[in-house]
This record gives sequence, C-alpha cells and structure tokens, in this order.
Amino acid sequence: MGAQLREYKQKISSAQTTKKITKAMELIAASRIQKAMARVRASSPFSRAVTRAVSAVATHTSIDHPLTREPETVTRSAILLLTSDRGLAGAFNSQVIKEALEVAELLRSEGKEVVFYLFGRKAVGYFQFRQMASAAQWTGEADTPSFDTAKEIAESLLEAYALDEAEGGVNEIHIVYNRFVSMMTQEAESVRMLPLAVVEADASEESSSTSEVFPLYEFEPEPAEVLDALLPVYIQSRIFNALLQSAAAKQAATQKAMKSASDNADKLITDYTRLRNNARQAEITQQIAEIVGGADALAS
Repeated sequence: MGAQLREYKQKISSAQTTKKITKAMELIAASRIQKAMARVRASSPFSRAVTRAVSAVATHTSIDHPLTREPETVTRSAILLLTSDRGLAGAFNSQVIKEALEVAELLRSEGKEVVFYLFGRKAVGYFQFRQMASAAQWTGEADTPSFDTAKEIAESLLEAYALDEAEGGVNEIHIVYNRFVSMMTQEAESVRMLPLAVVEADASEESSSTSEVFPLYEFEPEPAEVLDALLPVYIQSRIFNALLQSAAAKQAATQKAMKSASDNADKLITDYTRLRNNARQAEITQQIAEIVGGADALAS
C-alpha cells in the first residue's frame, strides 16, 4: 500500500511539473502572437498597394508577359510548403503538410510533375524521413520571418519559372500555408501564384476593398517595363505575407495546444489526488482493523 501511495505522489509531482512548463509556453505564445499580428497588419498596406498596381497594369493593358501568360500545356508544377521550425502546436504542421500532399496528388492526376520547395524544419524533417525529394529548403526563421528570406524564396521560384522544362523549370507555382483566421482557427490554404491570377485583396480584406473606387493609372515607361519591375515585388510581398500569416497562426496554435495541455494536467492532478486519498484511506482502514484485531486477541 505504501508503494502505491509513493507511485501516486510521483505521478502528481510529474503532472505539476508538466503543467508549469505548458503554462509558461502558453504565456510565451500569447506574448509573441501580438507581435506576429502587428507584423501582419504592418505588411498589409504595402501588399495591398502592390496588388492594386499590378491589377491596374494587368487589367488596363493587353500585353503578353511571361508571368501573366497561361502556358498551353503545364507539365511541371512547384509547391512552396510553409511549416514551422518547432512542434508543440497541435495539428498546425500536419494539416498544412496534408493539404500540400493533396494538392500534389491533384496535380499528378492531371499529368503534372510536382517539385517541392520547403520552408521550416518540420517540412524538411517530414520529407527526409520519407525520403522524398525537394528542390530547395529554408529553415531557422519560421517564428520571425524576414523580408530577405521572402526575397530569396521569390528569386528561387522565379528563376525556376523562367527556365525551360528541359533545364528543370516549372510552368506554375503554388504556395501552401496556414492562414490566421482567429485565435482558435488556423486554416490550411493553397494559392496558385504563377501564372499570375491577380486578386484585388486577400480574403480577409475583400469586405473592406469592394466598396473602394480605384484610381486610373498612366504608365511610364511602357507597361512591359512596369510589369517587369512590379511582378517580382508582387510575388515577394505575397510570399512575405504568407510567411507572416504562418508565423502568427503557429503562435496561436501553440497557445491553444499548451492551454489544452495545462487543462489536461489539472485533470490528471485531480484524478491522481483522488486515487491517492482513496489509497491512503484504505491503508488507514487496514491499520485500524489490524489494531482492533490485535486488541481482541489480547483480550481473549
């Protein structure tokens, strides 16, 4: 009986230690998510302005540009997969990897070869464990992505897009990432970036942008040169915004997962405390019974 009491005490102590860790991680994630959301809000005006400028050029001109031209046949597709560098975030990484694999399966069913570009240690580890090939990898900045990294990723993708298929080029580029919806919801989203399907705003901004009256543009120099300058910046801003969205969604997922873990630790502590009290009561009852039995034996 004493061994059982010691076992319950050890389990209660372990659960209390785990709760301290998960509670601290929950508070850290709660503090970081505010900074992550501030970065998302700060990047939105620039991304929106570039989107409107590209939309104006693409809408008001009929120029044939490599980044907006639909290829006659698409044989190779690139998928940029954004994950985190660390776990302890619930289904954050698994759901976005699942979405990327579903997109890849859909593209393969259309007769296209799929090439993966990976961002985040979780995506890299997943592909290495399953011995799946990838064209390029970026790690170490999933929590606080920088614009330089987004620019590097954009340049790598645009370089592959400019190459011929025989030289390892691709005909279209997709990006798969977790979009921050709310503190409780993070959705895996896939977007085709190239060939360019220009949208006027993100899904979260559609309601505020539909009522705006967009200005008329005059292009100097020629629209082709404007597109040459604007479209790389547009791709960079889209990738950077996706990186920031993924970072914010990861912090929200971590906070939710750690809160759930803390609640489970509380439940374990309550259950083990009840079991320890029951075992202690049974031990006391047994000792009283032994004392009464011994007293009766002496009296007789």
